[in-house]
Amino acid sequence: MADRERLPPLTAIRYFEVAARHLSFTKAAQELNVTHSAISHQVKALEEWLGVPLFRRLNRALALTEAGQAYLVPVREAFTRLAEGTRAVRVRDQSGALTVSTMPSFAAKWLVPRLRSFREAWPDIDVRLSATEKLVDLARDTDVDCAIRYGRGPTWPGCDSELLIDEDFSPVCSPKLLEGPIPLRTPEDLAEHTLLQDYDWRVDLWDRWLTAAGVTLPRRRPALSFNSSNLMIQAAIDGLGVALTQGVLSGDDLAAGRLVQPFELTVTTDSAYYFVTAKGAGQRPKVAAFRNWLFAEVEAYKSQQAQVEARRARPGR
Repeated sequence: MADRERLPPLTAIRYFEVAARHLSFTKAAQELNVTHSAISHQVKALEEWLGVPLFRRLNRALALTEAGQAYLVPVREAFTRLAEGTRAVRVRDQSGALTVSTMPSFAAKWLVPRLRSFREAWPDIDVRLSATEKLVDLARDTDVDCAIRYGRGPTWPGCDSELLIDEDFSPVCSPKLLEGPIPLRTPEDLAEHTLLQDYDWRVDLWDRWLTAAGVTLPRRRPALSFNSSNLMIQAAIDGLGVALTQGVLSGDDLAAGRLVQPFELTVTTDSAYYFVTAKGAGQRPKVAAFRNWLFAEVEAYKSQQAQVEARRARPGR
């Protein structure tokens, strides 16, 4: 508190510096977009606070007193250092490291394949991808700038969140299974194929999908489970079975023809992907840059998937 009491009014110092630079209250008022009387009032208040006059008011001119000339030197030095410090902080927040926390499967199957375009657009931002299932406390962990979370959302304590992608689940498999020894033509054919699943899911989504399809399979049906969705999807690509997976994780493989969606039926959950930051952190330049790029990529992805769906719906396929 004592240090603050020794400082004069900062607005008055700013007005003094501009008036001293122009040697004119009128020109200072024009630069600061205030009235002439506001400049005069602030300068007078500063002179009273210092106990010495800073200007000599002449008939049609303004001149600095000896005290005013002496005071102007440290004032300008202070403003210069403040401007340099501000510039350094802004540059640091527009470049440097940006740490993004997300799930390993989302990172591997969706985010990483798209990061090249962000690097090309923002070469001064070093992306640090933290692929983890751990729910990072963005309000306290200052080492993480933003996160892409999968959950019920949209509210996490101390955070701002935006819906990124709604999610649904559908079966996918290698094209080889459609014409193999036991062709996969109808949902009932799943009884003869290995069902791939992520055993970290809290519900049996295969049961939910089969119920929606009106199909009952033998209880001791073949199954292969993984603790990672990207491993499950790779198993499907390799022809090990049929995976029930999130569309966003299999979308690129469907578009490339590495996977096919044998049935149109999908099931939904009450979860989705969200872009999350600590309160107010989304306004930081490098976080905002990543957020804007991310949402643009999502729109491009949705357009790509719409084209895939249109091709599937064409007659003759």
